[in-house]
Amino acid sequence: MRPLSTQVLRQRWLTAALAGLLGSASASAADMVEERIESDQLAFSIEKVAEDLENPWAVAFLPDGRYLVSERPGRLNLIDDEGGERRTLEGLPDVSQRGQGGLLDIALHPQFGDGDHDWIYFTWSKPDGSNSRAALSRVEWQGDGLGDVEHLFEQDRASSPGRHYGSRIAWLPDDTLLMSIGDRGSEPPRAQADDDHAGSTLRLTATGGVPDDNPFVDDTATLDEIYTQGNRNIQGMVVRQDGEPWATEHGPRTGDELNRLTAGDNYGWPEVSRGNDYATNEPIGETSKPGMVDPVHVFEGRFAPSGLAEVTSDAFGEWQGQLLAGGLGSQQLIRLQLEDNEVTQREVVLDGELGRIRDVRQGPNDAIYVLTDAADGALYRLRPVE
Repeated sequence: MRPLSTQVLRQRWLTAALAGLLGSASASAADMVEERIESDQLAFSIEKVAEDLENPWAVAFLPDGRYLVSERPGRLNLIDDEGGERRTLEGLPDVSQRGQGGLLDIALHPQFGDGDHDWIYFTWSKPDGSNSRAALSRVEWQGDGLGDVEHLFEQDRASSPGRHYGSRIAWLPDDTLLMSIGDRGSEPPRAQADDDHAGSTLRLTATGGVPDDNPFVDDTATLDEIYTQGNRNIQGMVVRQDGEPWATEHGPRTGDELNRLTAGDNYGWPEVSRGNDYATNEPIGETSKPGMVDPVHVFEGRFAPSGLAEVTSDAFGEWQGQLLAGGLGSQQLIRLQLEDNEVTQREVVLDGELGRIRDVRQGPNDAIYVLTDAADGALYRLRPVE
């Protein structure tokens, strides 16, 4: 990352000092956090849109300019851009909140707003006695509130709650959706099991069914919903403008990966890994193996990826077409430039300024949105500046 100039450092200090003087003033949609941050290709500002969010997990954008933000304890919030006012929407099911579980990703139907497809899709940790399972549901948007919930899919096997739910949603160009499910933590070999949804991505129809052209529909040994296998815990996923899905997934102790997802491919976990065992720090599996796909990129250190976006707005200049990957433990936002499905340039554009990054999205108004994961998390907006 390019070193910051004395002038930029001074600007940051003044911004922080001003924020301290304002103290308990209520947040507005344009609360400036950083007036100018210089990256290699772009200067940008950061504004705080909303605050006091309890472990927020995902953000979606309504056509009228308002935001939907999920909180892991089970709340879905409607946030107004003017003043950051927040209202909790009623009508969602009770979630399993233990560990990493709860209300997780949210996504609008691709034709949301036409009157016939006003559905909000969400992933959640469904309680099952003392266990839980990853589930996908949708709820109809009715102007300013939620209608009836439809349960579309749940993984085949309940597990001890708390770890590795995955749970990102991404829409493909044919209006089918991908959903990631983590290996659930305690039994990594499940990611290689053909009869287990854990450790995979799934491809589903908009109503939760199985598309006829899924890669394993003619394989009686493999569950029909499975799209890819050998995925430890995908928490960043985006379908780029060229229609190709990409994902960031957690390795064990290091070894976090960026992968291009291809139907029917196996990404190796736990037989192949670039990370180490938490207890012994010894390598897990092989670094590569025939029949299994090597990662496009392995992040340095303990990045802990969550949230992945493609910059699609031309307002961001050279950033357009590049990926932005968020990090939890690293508290980083990393820019990745791709050429011929290879990372040709990497830059850390945020490094601790906002905290643990849970979600990253390209917004509809020439802005990038970032959610931070904390008991008092916040929604931020990045905009290019001259």
